[in-house]
Order: sequence, then structure tokens, then C-alpha cells
Amino acid sequence: MMNWIETKNNEPINLNEIPCLNIVDLRKEILEIKKRVVGFFGQPFGAGVKLFVIMADDEQGKLFVSSAYFNENEKSYDSITKDIPAFHMFEREFFEEFKIKPLKHPWLKPVRNHKKEYPFFEIQGEEIHQVGVGPIHAGVIEPGHFRFMCNGEKVYDLEIRLGYQHRGVEDLFLQNPTNQLAESVCGDSVIAYNLAYSKAMEALLNIEVSNKAQLIRLIALEMERVAIHIGDLGAIAGDTAYQMGNAIFGATRTLVINSLLEISGSRFGRGLIKVGGVNFDIDEKLAQNILKTLEKVGADVKRTTTTMLKSATVISRLERTGVVSYESAKALGLVGMAGRASGVELDSRFDFPDKWFMDKDDKKFKATGDVYSRTRLRYKEIMQSLSLIRKFMRMLPEYKNEPLLVPVNNGLYGEKFVVSIVEGWRGEVIHTAITDNNGRLSRYKIKDPSFNNWYGLAMAVRNNGISDFPLCNKSFNLSYCGNDL
Repeated sequence: MMNWIETKNNEPINLNEIPCLNIVDLRKEILEIKKRVVGFFGQPFGAGVKLFVIMADDEQGKLFVSSAYFNENEKSYDSITKDIPAFHMFEREFFEEFKIKPLKHPWLKPVRNHKKEYPFFEIQGEEIHQVGVGPIHAGVIEPGHFRFMCNGEKVYDLEIRLGYQHRGVEDLFLQNPTNQLAESVCGDSVIAYNLAYSKAMEALLNIEVSNKAQLIRLIALEMERVAIHIGDLGAIAGDTAYQMGNAIFGATRTLVINSLLEISGSRFGRGLIKVGGVNFDIDEKLAQNILKTLEKVGADVKRTTTTMLKSATVISRLERTGVVSYESAKALGLVGMAGRASGVELDSRFDFPDKWFMDKDDKKFKATGDVYSRTRLRYKEIMQSLSLIRKFMRMLPEYKNEPLLVPVNNGLYGEKFVVSIVEGWRGEVIHTAITDNNGRLSRYKIKDPSFNNWYGLAMAVRNNGISDFPLCNKSFNLSYCGNDL
């Protein structure tokens, strides 16, 4: 491991101590280390570009960082994707931003920047027809274009084109990094994004948040997970024409987000988390009210899910629909719920734990990789999160005299590199922050779990009927804005 520097989640390292290799040697190191890629991005450096690579050892809870320098005349390297397919989106993004080409990359297409006509994959044949959906949709969702290659109703291939939103989020963090910006990146993951940002900044400020504030943060994070998963169960019920489930799950989700409203004044938890802690307390009376509400939530979700999954018509739509095999999920680098539903056991709450997440659920989930598996996993995670919330609520009185916020009296440490990983409801939200010698952010890199998982949706739809696409899509529920930074 000479050519890697070892670190942990939210543990700053000295920027100048990160090994810098030539790209040929770094590529060889990546193949030999046999770890999972979680970061692969560039930063202008002198007249050239420095490439940073972050690899994760999930079993040991460790991160390994290395880099390579491209001078101004180096415009290509031998693609890593052809040996490790999970790199395919990372290399496409790096090429799009810095025009350094990964030679022999099998699918080198734009990620976000569509200045020219997008080169869609096409299948030739008299019986093949194309179906285009979006980017403007009848529903109130974000822009994305889906191009299906079909034979009758059967889908041979789906290509997903995103990148219609050009917000410049990462550059905004360099200009004016704030909690308000962090919680606005991805509107259905307010807590996860704000927590990842806050932890990164706290690491660079060398401040430790009180136990009380940490517990309130985690309660909110698990409430966010519960709320979105319940909403998605409702969407899946709706797409199988199980309207009773759709109605009950919708009303039940409201109970959860209204509990977040009671804590912070926002149903999505905006304004709750701040660098240094939290802005709002959960006193004993509020805790009891929330626990009583969540008891009803758990009972309603259990009863409705059990009833729904006893319906033969529902099961016929869910089972063996939208299958992503373990082998495909592993090769493509699927993360979070989408990966776990196919048997890829990644959960950064337990893989990169703090003191609150030490006990991993050893009960094996029977992953089948289909819509049924993604539905059952949502139910399991709702129940798991409700249990965690009860545990954290019971712990709060132990720390009732601790401050909600600790003061931030100093600036960011200079020439540091820190990786902050938070398990949002979709999967790992990763923020990587780099500071210059003046203690200012010089690079802020964000990776949403959807960045890994959109291609998983494309794989899931293959050999299914095109009418199954909405159900497959709901079972993943990926983020457009999380991809279109």
C-alpha cells in the first residue's frame, strides 16, 4: 500500500502526503488493490490536471487515496473500465470535464454536457422500433430522456440521457459553502446531503459535535429514510393498481414528514442541521409524541405491506420483473438499496460506522434483484429505521444538558483532503472536500448514489415489457438532480 494513503470516513489527511504517480502506475495500482471505487475526479493543478482516486475497503471501514498528474500535453490514458466496469461513469465524467480520454472505454458518452446531438445506441431490424419518453414529462418530475429499443412490447435496450439541468453546484460550494446550499442539492435527501457537508466541514474545522446533536441528526436521517421508503411503497402500489395501498402509504408518509415539521419547522428537515450541531432540540414531550406517531406508522406499514404482498395480482407484477443479477449489480458498482436488493451488501452506516451504528443486522435478506426484492427491502429498512429511531430517542435524556451547537471559532485547516460518507435512503452520499494553503475550499466533489445506479435501471428493463418500465422506475426511484450537478 506504499502508493496509497489510508484514511477513514471524516478523517482529514494532508493534501501533500497523497501519493502522486503517473497514470500508468496508478492504473496498475487500482487493478492490484482490488477495492471498490468511490471517488475518481480531477482538479486543475498548475498547467495540468491532478486526478484523485478514492478506493473503499468496506469490510475494514477504510479508505485509500492516491493521485496521478497529467501535464498539459497528456490527453489520454488506457481506460480502467474495460477491466473494472464500475469505473465507467467516473471515467466518462472525468473525460467530460477535462477532455483527457480513457482509450478503449466501451461507452464514452456525455454525462451532463450535451453540446452536440447525443449518440443514442440503435438496434437495426425491420421489427425494431424506438420509443422516446421525455425529457418533458406529464408528471411533476425532473427532466430526463429515455430511449427504448423494442420488438413489439419487449424491450431489448434502454438508454437514459440525463444532464438537462446545469446548476454548477460544485462550483457554488467553492464560492459560498453553506448548510442552505448543501440541503438544496437534492430535495428528497435534505438530511443526508446536509449531514455529509456538515461532517466534512467539522472535520476540516477540527470540531466535535455533542452527543445530543449527533443523536438528533441521526433521528432525522432515519426519519427521512422511513418517509421516502413509505412514499415509494405507495408509488409501487399505485403502479400495480393496488389503490388501497397507494392511499394508505401516502397518508402514512405524511405522518412521518409532519413529525420532522414538529422538530424543525420543515417537513423535509430544512434548517435542522448546521455545522457544529443542530438548530432545534427534541425535548421529552416532543420525543414521546413522535414515538407515539411512529408506533402507528410502523403498525400501518406492517399491516398494509403484508396485505399487499398477499395479493396474487400484485405479486404477479412484482416477482421476476426488472431483475438485476448479483453479478451485474456488483460489476456495475450499484450501491445502497438498489445494490442490496441484488445481494450487494453495502451500507455505509455499518461499513464506515461511528459509535452509534456498530450493530449490523445479521439477518440475511433474500435478495432476488427484482421489483419484489426492492419492495421487500424497503419494508425491511423502514422497520429497521423505526427501531433505530426508538433506540436514539431513548438515549437522548442521557445527554440533555449538552449543547445543541458548539462554536465555530476558527477557519478551515489548509491543504487538507477529507471524504464524508453518509448513507442516505438511496445509498451512499459522498462529499469530498479539498482546501488550499489559505484554508479555502479548492475542490468540492459530490457523488449521489444515483450516479452509480442509473445504469442499473437500464439493465433492469431489458427483456421486460415496456409497460413494466414505470414499475421498474418506481422501484429504483433515482435522482435526476443528484446526477445533474
